[in-house]
Amino acid sequence: MALFQISEPGQTPAPHERRYAVGIDLGTTNSLVACVRSGVAETLPDGQGRHLLPSVVRYRAKDVPVVGHDAIAVAHEDPLNTIASVKRLMGRGIEDVRKLGQSLPYEFSHGDSAMPRIRTVAGDQSPVAVSAEILKALKTRATQSLGMELSDAVITVPAYFDDAQRQATKDAARLAGLNVLRLLSEPTAAAVAYGLDKNPRGIYAIYDLGGGTFDISLLRLNRGVFEVMATAGDSALGGDDMDHAIAEWIMREAGIRDNADHRQMRRLLRDARATKEMLTGAERATLRIQRDNDGIWEGVLTRAHLNTLIDPLIDRTLPPCKRVLRDAGIRVNEVDGVVLVGGATRMPRVREQVSRFFGREPLADIDPDKVVAIGAALQADILIGNKRDEEMLLLDVIPLSLGLEIMGGMVEKIIPRNTTIPAAKAQDFTTFKDGQTALLIHVVQGERELVSDCRSLARFELRGIPPMVAGAARIRVSFQIDADGLLGVSAKELTTGVESSVVVKPSYGLTDNEIEHMLRDSITHAREDEEARQLRERQVDAERLIEAVQRALAADGALLDAKERAEIDRHLDGLIAAREAKDAARIKQAIKALDSATQTFAARRMDANIRRALTGHKLEEFSTSGDKPTP
Repeated sequence: MALFQISEPGQTPAPHERRYAVGIDLGTTNSLVACVRSGVAETLPDGQGRHLLPSVVRYRAKDVPVVGHDAIAVAHEDPLNTIASVKRLMGRGIEDVRKLGQSLPYEFSHGDSAMPRIRTVAGDQSPVAVSAEILKALKTRATQSLGMELSDAVITVPAYFDDAQRQATKDAARLAGLNVLRLLSEPTAAAVAYGLDKNPRGIYAIYDLGGGTFDISLLRLNRGVFEVMATAGDSALGGDDMDHAIAEWIMREAGIRDNADHRQMRRLLRDARATKEMLTGAERATLRIQRDNDGIWEGVLTRAHLNTLIDPLIDRTLPPCKRVLRDAGIRVNEVDGVVLVGGATRMPRVREQVSRFFGREPLADIDPDKVVAIGAALQADILIGNKRDEEMLLLDVIPLSLGLEIMGGMVEKIIPRNTTIPAAKAQDFTTFKDGQTALLIHVVQGERELVSDCRSLARFELRGIPPMVAGAARIRVSFQIDADGLLGVSAKELTTGVESSVVVKPSYGLTDNEIEHMLRDSITHAREDEEARQLRERQVDAERLIEAVQRALAADGALLDAKERAEIDRHLDGLIAAREAKDAARIKQAIKALDSATQTFAARRMDANIRRALTGHKLEEFSTSGDKPTP
């Protein structure tokens, strides 16, 4: 009789017990989820075998949001309710969004919240809520692929994401029901995917140009230790900007007015992206563009002309590359290798410019769209405890300096940029006035000397300071940054021990009450949401089957007699009616009935196709290696 091996609470699981955690690349244009199975890290596809999930969410008035391919397919028809590139809005205030320098095809509400909220038919949506829908879709995909519920994940973020953007990402994961094992910088994830940790030592540049963000990081590898030496980038630069550049060229050439409506802009951006992707492998692309209500414009864009359009954007990536070299104190010829990450690095011009700058051909063996998710999955597998014998230490850095406002509106930097995290540092301050009993602590982030030129992260007060003459009190302010790059600040008056602290959460992030309310709503409506999702899935299955049967009948309907045709038509009409009735159980039953009714028809079609293929040939022609068929 076989016996169960049971681990007592607190004991290490048995060696054969395996847990699953996923790595998620939450991208601007596309997102992916990956997992380590049978020792191999691989991205997980959907039911149609597609690995990339477009980071697009479409909201509807009385239904669950549509995410991914189905959403992007109707983006140009319903632009105000279809949200794309939301990663660019994560952790940003309304004023930040206005400074992005691009025409966003959405309408923003102007309420009391400092966080930008997008108007949709389903109500105002925050970037965090939109991102949560994308993460939910990835979680569902992973659950279906693995055949089990899971919640643990490593989620990647651009290295240049600041505290607000990282916190917003964690908020989105929480809303999606995910437990974030770690926020991992995308460049580090790419290095893990390439197995660079297996190299004894070396310095590698990770050039990451995605849909909406650019990062450049220098990593020093030394016997399994990843140390980020320096990082720089632009969190509002990527392939989306190239799409806009192409779209603006189309508008000029086609004579389309500058104030094109939302639908027209979405169509133009869709066509621009398709043209950009076509020119990755071709030298010229022909365009046919609908001009408002004024017919069709046809034109040609060559790769050479495309290069002139995107060169200014690629050139913007080079100063950060120079900056990381300078910050790390190394010369370009000391870089041992360059890794390309992000879909925009597929473009020949990008690879050409990167090769020219670093003086070497970059590494691009792994699909640049998948490499980050694969690295995140490998890290998740280690953090979940599946590889206890494997040593990997990831030492990220903070991208921007952290400090306090001091008298005169100046910034006192406490932790300088490119400091390895986790990190902790304290500094003593004192009072400015006689008898001062309270102190306002203003935490800022940035490299400028004036508070007005830096980003405000948080404010909190320290009260209960004993009245003393100015300069007598000793107040120690401590900064602590965890492995995810999230900051906590505390202040303590040393003579009395009075203390105050704050976990830095920017004022334009979601408040705890907002998150609690959204979580409560998700629990309250969980059953409704699940039923709505099941209905939509059934409707999609029905639409596919209806189309396939109608196409087969049009092609080979002559194979059926009148009675058989009538039977199939009856079940086909029944499925169409069930789909329109929006009853998931009825649709499932109708699909089964139609499938059963067409089995004989399908067999006849296969036989007919085989006969057509064999017409005019001898059977011996189809045998292998000249062998005769076995009797």
